[in-house]
Formats: sequence, C-alpha cells, structure tokens
Amino acid sequence: MRCDTGATAHLRRRGRAQAYDRRGAALNVTQSEASAAIASLEERHATKLFHRVGRGIALTEAGRLFLTEARGVLARADAAETVLEELGGLKRGTLRLVASQTIAAYWLPPILAAFHERYPAISIELSIGNTGQAAARVYDGKADLGIVEGEIDNPALAHWPIGEDRLLLVGAQPFGDADIDVTWLRRARWGQREPGSGTRSTLNSELRSLGVDPAALDVALTMPSNESDRTAVEAGADVAVLSALVVDPAIKAGLLHVAPITFAPRPFFGLRHKERYRTKAADALLDVIGLQRR
Repeated sequence: MRCDTGATAHLRRRGRAQAYDRRGAALNVTQSEASAAIASLEERHATKLFHRVGRGIALTEAGRLFLTEARGVLARADAAETVLEELGGLKRGTLRLVASQTIAAYWLPPILAAFHERYPAISIELSIGNTGQAAARVYDGKADLGIVEGEIDNPALAHWPIGEDRLLLVGAQPFGDADIDVTWLRRARWGQREPGSGTRSTLNSELRSLGVDPAALDVALTMPSNESDRTAVEAGADVAVLSALVVDPAIKAGLLHVAPITFAPRPFFGLRHKERYRTKAADALLDVIGLQRR
C-alpha cells in the first residue's frame, strides 16, 4: 500500500505545530488544503491521526506511531532531492569515461587534472580499451562518454572531432635520405597494433591513400599496446607508425628516429549514445577540453 508523501509531510508539520492556523501560515498553505490532505490520508487508511477539539489538535496514538516512521521516509525524500540538486550543480557524482590507449595514457591526463581542479567532488571512472572496445562500452551504457582515435560506424552513436595528434613512422636506425615510397613501405618489416586499434585503423587508411594494400605488408609483430610496439621498434625488430605522443620522449633520447614521410593529422573523436541521458558531468568535461584546446 503506497503512502501519499505530500499528506505525510502535512502530518509531520501538523504534529510539530499542533495548530492549524499558525503552521499553515508558516507553510504558505491554507488551513483547508492542509486539513484536506490529512483527512484524505485518514480516510484512505481508516485510521484517525488527530484528536480535534475546537481549533486545537493533538496526535492520536496511531498518529504518533505513524509520525515516527513518516519522519524517516520524509528525511530520505529530502536527502534524495538534495542529491539531485547537487548532481545538477556538479557538487557530487561520477563521470564514467572510456578512452582508447593513446588518449588515456598521454592526451587525457592533463585534461582530467584540470577537470578535477574545477569539480573536485566529481569522481572519475576511466576505462581503457581500443577504439572498438570503447565504442561498445558507450553503446552498452557502461560509459557516459568515449574518446577514441578511429571513426565509428554505428548509427546509434554520435561522434565528432574533439582533438588530434600526429602519426610518425619511426625506426631504431636513422633513415637518412631514404625515399619512403610504395616499394619501401612494402619491403619494410613492420610492427603493428592489434585489430580494432585506432592507430592501426588510421595507418591502414593512410597506406591505402598511398596505394599500398595493408595486407601486403611484411608484419613481423602484432602488439597489444603502444608501449610494447614502441619497445620492439627501439630494440630494432621493425618499424612502426605510432602517435607522436607515444614516441616523442624516445625520439628526444635518441632511441628512435623519424622517417621522412608526413601523414595527415589524426583526429580524436568524442562518442555518445544518441538516445541516452546527457550527464552534466560529461558536458562539463567537454567544456574543459574546449578550453584546453584554445
């Protein structure tokens, strides 16, 4: 049996005041409105909650018992309303993010630090996966927002450019005056990221634009992370195309060298489910990203 919380609230207030006229004025409700709400509650449950003598009132035993329970119910209702108000004002809550590896490890951390400085009460849950895995989490509702390197072909997901980086062809030995043409690319021994990786997807697109079939490459190693791919290249096992964010420290240290070939800037994409609720925390993070890019 459901309880009318509005009538219950009137009962709590009446129980405190023990008088219709004074409390009704304080609540900005008329005596008749308060009386009708309480009478409805009594009638519905066939129980008298007040003794009425003239203009005065007193709780019955049933009223006292009910009021004890009602206070707990209304306190929880008040607390729930406070939670909603705080969520709306970004005073508490959780932002569920998913990002592909390059973004999560290199591009996103300073942005999250700036977000935390602005909204210290919002906790962040960051999941990491390749582009395909990130898209799946957003689609399944396990993440409020995704940030990935590759384009997503899923009509249920909205995706838009949110940042960018550069891809570099690197090796352990200097490339000198090498002519990085179609023949060179086909003859090189390659290290690659796994299928589903945004880095691999972008590389494949670049190769096709140059007239190279990605399936024709001599792939020596397929690696599950940027770091493992970079380390293999540093050891001289192969060449690879990786994000400048990943290889810049090794280039500066002289461990890797950059080939004389230029790839188009690689966009990062934001991902959201078109039909799911847009959280204020996710919107706030997008605002921070916009400020960081200026």
